[in-house]
Amino acid sequence: MKTRYIVYILLALVVGYLIYNKFFSERAKKIATANTAGGKGKGGKGGRKNGPIPVKILIVRDTTLDNAIDVTGTIDANEKVNLVSETAGTITGIYFKEGTYVKKGQLLVKVYNQDLQASLAQNNYQVALAKQNEYRNSVLLKKEAISQQEYDTSLTSLNTLKAQADVIKAQIAKTEIRAPFSGTIGLRSVSPGGYLSPSTPIATLVNIDPAKLTFSVPERYLPLLKKGSKVKFNVASSRDNFNASVYAIEPAIDYNSRTITVRASAPNPKNLLTAGSFAKINLSLDQIPKTIMVPTECVVPDLKSSKVYVYHNGLAQPRSVKTDIRTDTKVQIIDGLKAGDSVVVSGIIQMRPKVPLKIVKVS
Repeated sequence: MKTRYIVYILLALVVGYLIYNKFFSERAKKIATANTAGGKGKGGKGGRKNGPIPVKILIVRDTTLDNAIDVTGTIDANEKVNLVSETAGTITGIYFKEGTYVKKGQLLVKVYNQDLQASLAQNNYQVALAKQNEYRNSVLLKKEAISQQEYDTSLTSLNTLKAQADVIKAQIAKTEIRAPFSGTIGLRSVSPGGYLSPSTPIATLVNIDPAKLTFSVPERYLPLLKKGSKVKFNVASSRDNFNASVYAIEPAIDYNSRTITVRASAPNPKNLLTAGSFAKINLSLDQIPKTIMVPTECVVPDLKSSKVYVYHNGLAQPRSVKTDIRTDTKVQIIDGLKAGDSVVVSGIIQMRPKVPLKIVKVS
């Protein structure tokens, strides 16, 4: 029985030795290394390590650049006023509907003025009598029946009564609140029969066509701003794109933000723009008729400047460049490149001076 166990143990040791010799011996490692090396030919990874890098090339051309910046702004009403009364009194009539369009001069609210109307009627009778008296005295003066002083007294009395009539008419006009301009009237805060004082708000009147677009621009762009500059913008409440034109520029720069306030006018015939709305603005500053633009990803920032890689005689050649205006996808090159240069636009991470290149696409 013991002999059988000894045989089993010896067999296990032999099998273990064979397994160790196959997978862990120095000879096995050498064979594995040789097989691995043999599997890498010219088409393997080792063959590509020193081969040319496939890249895409951009042929530099002169192009036109529309210099524009993106800012934010606010939609303002062309005209906006909180309607109030110049005189106090009881409201006898309201002649508008909330949220409707009213015309300039339209009667909106009327305050009690019967006492003033009566005073005006009384004054009119006195004026009529004074006119007759002035006329009679003018006839008598021509006949030298009265003195010049007597005539002047009657004329002064007539003019005084006329002036009093004008004062009463002005007081009556203050009891009638009329629209100072055409626009849309908002929600009213008064009711018929209520007491109206100069501190009581009646409603808000807004004219939003055209709309005013107010925004701020960094001071570095001040030399490029001018009246007539074109503005494109959109608002969250509409999917439409809107156009505006700059018509006024604040003459002073804000001390805190170092920006300058600009105002543009935007046509709004369909009332799609609402006062107080937030606007995303694209402002066209000027147009550069001839310049070089390259994709942003091909410009490599450096400590002192920036550089790009140019394809020259099959090799990568670094070129120091000066940049200026940036857009979402491109950057302007003002020095270092010329029309006709072949700029590398892919594989930038692998670029090194004099690295062999293989062109796969030209644009």
